[in-house]
Amino acid sequence: MLTLEQRLRNLRCPGRHVDMVLDTDAYNETDDQFAIAYALHAPEKLDVKALYAAPFFNERSSGPADGMEKSYGEIKRILELSNMEKPVFRGSECYLEDEATPVSSPAASDLCSRAKAYSPENPLYVLAIGAITNIASALIMSPEIADKIVVVWLGGHSLEWPDNAEFNCRQDVAAARVVFGSGAPLIMLPCMGVVSAFAASGPELKYWLSGKNALCDFLVGNCTSAADEYAKGRVWSRVIWDVTTVGWLLGGDDRFMLTKLIPTPIPEYDHHYSFDPRRPFCSYVYYINRDALLMDLINHISK
Repeated sequence: MLTLEQRLRNLRCPGRHVDMVLDTDAYNETDDQFAIAYALHAPEKLDVKALYAAPFFNERSSGPADGMEKSYGEIKRILELSNMEKPVFRGSECYLEDEATPVSSPAASDLCSRAKAYSPENPLYVLAIGAITNIASALIMSPEIADKIVVVWLGGHSLEWPDNAEFNCRQDVAAARVVFGSGAPLIMLPCMGVVSAFAASGPELKYWLSGKNALCDFLVGNCTSAADEYAKGRVWSRVIWDVTTVGWLLGGDDRFMLTKLIPTPIPEYDHHYSFDPRRPFCSYVYYINRDALLMDLINHISK
C-alpha cells in the first residue's frame, strides 16, 4: 500500500518525462481525437506506450461493443494522420455487471502486464477519457497494480453540480466505483462546472489550425462539421473536454489548471457522490486556464 508521502507525490503533476497509456472512446465525440493528437505530439514529456479502445453507447453506436470497435478504428486513423505507430488494443465489449467481475479484453490484459513493470517511485500514468471499464477490469484482475499507476480521468461532474449523471460515469458506475475505491492515485477532471470551461469556437480552430497539416485539417473539419449539425446558423463553441487529461500531465507549476486534495468521493448508483473523510486523498481539478491550455495544444499539434 502506498504511504501518504508516496500518494501525495503521485497526485502532483510529475514535471518530468513519463510513460503513459490512453484509454479512449475515440469515436464518441470530436474531442478525443484532439487529446490523442496532443499526447502523441508531446514527446518531450510523454511516451505514449499504448492506446486502448473504450466502449460507449449512444446515437453513434449500436451498443458498447460497436462503440469500442469504432473507437479502435478512430485511434488507428489519428495514428495514421500523425504518421506514427503505437500499440492499440481493443477494450471491453460491455460494461461491468458488478464490482467484482472484470470484463476480459486485450486492453485490460495489457494494462495488467504493463503496469507491473512500474513502481510507486516511477508510476505508469493511465489517462482515461471514456467509460472507465477497461481500467476497472485491470484493477480487479490485478489489484496490486494500484500502487504502480496514476489514473487521470475525465468523468463525473463537479461536486457542486446538481447530479453526477455525466456520460462517462453513468455508462459504468460500477467501474467508477472500482477505480475510486482501488487506492490508485486518482486525478479527477470533472466535466460540467470545471472542464466545461475548455471550449473553442469554429473561427478559432480554423484560424490557428487550418492548413497546418493533414491532422489539423481533419481535427478542424471533424469538429466544425459536428457542431454544424446541431448549431448551423447560430453562434457556437465546442467543449473539447478530453484534452484536459493530457494538459494536466503536461502542465506543471499550475500552468493550465488548479487542483486541491480531497478525500476520494464515492460514485453512487443514483448518480450522486457520497463522501467519507477516511478515504485516501485524490487530486480534484477545480479550475482550467482555458487560453493557456488551448495555446499549448495548438503549438503541439500544428508543428
